[in-house]
Amino acid sequence: MAYIIKLKLESNLYKTIIDKIMNIFLIGYRGSGKTSTGRSLSDILGWPFIDADFQLVKELGMTISEIVDKKGWDFFREKEEVVLKKICSLDNHIVATGGGVVLNKENTANMKKCGAIIWLKVTPETVKKRILIDNKTKDFRPSLTLKEIDEEIEETILERSPLYENAMDFFIDTDNLDINGVCKSIMANLA
Repeated sequence: MAYIIKLKLESNLYKTIIDKIMNIFLIGYRGSGKTSTGRSLSDILGWPFIDADFQLVKELGMTISEIVDKKGWDFFREKEEVVLKKICSLDNHIVATGGGVVLNKENTANMKKCGAIIWLKVTPETVKKRILIDNKTKDFRPSLTLKEIDEEIEETILERSPLYENAMDFFIDTDNLDINGVCKSIMANLA
């Protein structure tokens, strides 16, 4: 917490960032820290925070696991695009996206038009550790494939990494950083 308070008191760093961009989009694989980082950036900048997956869940009245089980991944991705378009109409928001948001080129184009895109990069080993200790994994992180967790994580990160790289304005390697360290790195890159 001391770091957040210190940042808010330093010159006009956060004012400069607000003047430069409309929104901040956090992209990356599940478990990369998008939601936690988004909440902290929201505190630092005084901007509202939106978790796109939670927004989708709220609008549909079902967990992500229920949506995928009942309607399938294609339906989920269609609704994800609709929610993201609504979010892109806002200004000065911190947005944690779903891990697969970059699978749709339209999503990437919309985010690029209205904000900075930051890839929270993470290794498969770190993802597995984080997912296994997160009690929300069952409802908010349904399996993407029928493979074992290690294989699914490695293959999906390998598949999506070029998409994250293409979408990003810059990346932060989150493996060895706590949330304050991630936020500090983001702020330094935006300044």
